Amino acid sequence: MPIYFYWGEDDFAMEKAVVTLRDRILDPLWTSFNYTSFLADQPDPIVQALNQAMTPPFGAGGRLVWLINTTMSQNCPDNILAELQRTLKVIPADSTLLLTSRNKPDERLKSTKLLKQFATVSEFPLIPPWKTELLIQSVQQAAQTVGIKISPLIAEQLAESVGNDTRLLYNELEKLRLYTEGSGKPLDVNTVSELVRNTTQNTLQLATAIRTGDTPKALGILGDLTTAAEPGLRIVATLIGQFRTWLLVRMMIDSGERNPQAIAQGAEISNPKRIYFLQQEVKSLTLQQLISALPLLLELEVSLKQGAPETSTLQTKVIELCQICHRI
Repeated sequence: MPIYFYWGEDDFAMEKAVVTLRDRILDPLWTSFNYTSFLADQPDPIVQALNQAMTPPFGAGGRLVWLINTTMSQNCPDNILAELQRTLKVIPADSTLLLTSRNKPDERLKSTKLLKQFATVSEFPLIPPWKTELLIQSVQQAAQTVGIKISPLIAEQLAESVGNDTRLLYNELEKLRLYTEGSGKPLDVNTVSELVRNTTQNTLQLATAIRTGDTPKALGILGDLTTAAEPGLRIVATLIGQFRTWLLVRMMIDSGERNPQAIAQGAEISNPKRIYFLQQEVKSLTLQQLISALPLLLELEVSLKQGAPETSTLQTKVIELCQICHRI
């Protein structure tokens, strides 16, 4: 009774895992008979998926039933829980039930405990934008998967350029792989700079404009990012990472710390040489200003995830952030 539960916000990594699982289970000639997916907004998707999982596969290979964006680990009515308790333990060995969700399972629910008992649970989290070392490791692992050799300096450059956007990372690495095969030249920093779209740096410029309280400049940079089709949530993630770093550095300075190594460790910065520049950047901001900015950024993130109009919501919050940072 193979059952898998995938959850997390890294949609691309989860999609790759789903494809790998699907290719392993299904026979290509019998896919149309043995592969079924159910969306959360369909009528009784959980019951339908469980019933389908109990159906033996046709022909060669196994059966795969995928319940997409399920909410059973956040909210599970008693009748659905009873169906899960009855069915999960008797799913045939040649059928596989896959459940996916972006949301973290509620450990208090009986349905979550039941899934943990019978399912293989895998998390697909987004790496926080400020975890530079983890982002670089992710780039290096992805480069190995794509089959391209990159230097540590290029790995750091790519991490700065794409942030925690796994889909964009693989797209850019594939572009670089095709370039090296076609040109026969090794990659260098200048080539990567020309080929890879660095919207993270543009977002950092937006953060700088907000920090200085320059509303017209901030809105202009935001407009350029929007024109370049930069996802709003990615803009927000970079801003949160930058303001969090500024806050931690300001807190360390205000506590009397002057050792760059200690400040770097406290602010989770891998390169202590950055501390001098960060100290200069936060000189114009008080601790209270930075503390006030983070809740606004988190409100912005929640609003975008709940489907608020992206452009107008970003513009409103950018103006509010500029006003906070402009206060004397």
